Amino acid sequence: MKSDIEIARGIKLKPIQDIAKKLKIKQSDLELYGKYKAKLPLSLIKKSNVNKCNLILVTAISPTPAGEGKTTMSIGLTQGMNRIGKKTTVVLREPSLGPVFGIKGGATGGGWSQVLPMEDINLHFTGDFSAIEKAHNLLAALIDNNIQNKNADLNLNIDPRTVLWKRVMDMNDRALRDVVIGLGGTGSGIPRETGFDITAASEIMAILCLSNDLMDLKKRLGNIFVGFTFDKKPIYARDLKANGAMTALLKDAIKPNLVQTIEGNPAIIHGGPFANIAQGTNTVIATRMGMSLSDYVVTEAGFGCDLGAEKFLDIKCVSAGLSPKAIVLVATIRALKYHGGADLKSLNRSNQKAVKGGLENLEKHIENVLQFGIEPVIAINQFTTDTKAEIQIVKDKCEAMGVKAVLCNVWGKGGKGAEDLAKTVVDVIANSKKKFKPMYDWKWSVEKKIETVATNIYGAKAVDYTRKAKADLRKIKKLGLEHLPICIAKTQKSLSDNPKLLGRPKDFLVTVREIEIAAGAHFLIPITGNIMRMPGLPSVPSSEHIDIDSKGNISGLF
Repeated sequence: MKSDIEIARGIKLKPIQDIAKKLKIKQSDLELYGKYKAKLPLSLIKKSNVNKCNLILVTAISPTPAGEGKTTMSIGLTQGMNRIGKKTTVVLREPSLGPVFGIKGGATGGGWSQVLPMEDINLHFTGDFSAIEKAHNLLAALIDNNIQNKNADLNLNIDPRTVLWKRVMDMNDRALRDVVIGLGGTGSGIPRETGFDITAASEIMAILCLSNDLMDLKKRLGNIFVGFTFDKKPIYARDLKANGAMTALLKDAIKPNLVQTIEGNPAIIHGGPFANIAQGTNTVIATRMGMSLSDYVVTEAGFGCDLGAEKFLDIKCVSAGLSPKAIVLVATIRALKYHGGADLKSLNRSNQKAVKGGLENLEKHIENVLQFGIEPVIAINQFTTDTKAEIQIVKDKCEAMGVKAVLCNVWGKGGKGAEDLAKTVVDVIANSKKKFKPMYDWKWSVEKKIETVATNIYGAKAVDYTRKAKADLRKIKKLGLEHLPICIAKTQKSLSDNPKLLGRPKDFLVTVREIEIAAGAHFLIPITGNIMRMPGLPSVPSSEHIDIDSKGNISGLF
């Protein structure tokens, strides 16, 4: 069996100008980054076209170590849609270098359903992550500069103890989670505790992904909450006069990136926020760009339906005025076995009992999609070890629930392996009478919004708040930010906030430890459990397998 990189290397890439022609983009509108990558100007976004386009969201059951393949399915479905004559663009997130060099690997799909050039996309790409990192760290430097400034007219009297803005870098490095800065005497600033997050967890990443245009980006950057003064007055990035320079650093990063799928279909890749601490989906601008240029757009949201999809629907869609016409819910026989109690090492062996046991997880995610007023289509991502009997168990369950399930082999057959799924999705869009409805109203109280998601989507019995979380609720009310939507941070491994509870847990309590304010991104972050914002490298990181030869050919990426 060929590796992803061997498959990709055997494909003759089309010049990016040829891909642009499929979307009727003039060559003069392309900002070229070599032969196979280009940035697109925001002027190509047309509201009238966006309103006519059919938006398809790809999500999945709760993630397992076996992998579900949302990105591969999104790319394969896009290729399948184009094969049946539907003008379709896939719109995805950009990969972070942390997972690329760590344990998860890249995020360009796999097999015969990839976006290319995969080496470029998985590494520096067009520099968007670097620009976000620089803008974030500029604000961090300005904060510390103001704290140590002895000029009474310029010093904002910031209380360092209230500053939660860390620095970021796009790499997994556990040694930087907690650091002390300002050491070295009076000329080195004021010593204080801080740390580093990975760039994908930066609020600026979330802001970029929710901004409508350059001036909206500038306004949102100015709204970043920094901390309080010693007089208990709130300080925002605009008070430091930071947002102008930060926006200047992001003037090119705000433009979406055009590449291609392995079958030569258009792919727009832009932004890459985490799906637990942030909204976990590509930029509003990229989605609108794809919808302006195509009849159908396929996009995906990170982690399971309870995280990425919920935030995509309740935050991104409401903010941007988008309404998905269908949701593809990816499931694998291997993952269902895992949720049904099978050991990770035994997932390649037939186990109908475990498949049946894991169906509860799929069932809950189907119910969640239906709660949003959208009809789901179940994509069974096929592996060679799946048996006909196991596949039939899943199909029978879906039929009993009144939803369609389609077997897909997008890794081995590319778009050809997704033609049946494409036809099913088109049929659902054409005939469904359902209409998208958010899970909650932004105007509700913060507690009501949290409890609605926890009980309706996760299946929790109730929500508990620590003393710190209750204090945060009072602070949010004092700042007048109760109207913001909620972006709940919790483990992706379970519907609950306990990663050990697989399948469909019931009668559990969700505990909110604290609530962070992302005023620039325009949402609140209730935090449950322990959320890692700066991952560490595994004992054998993926970087050890990555190499390059004298001709510049990279190997070991996946």
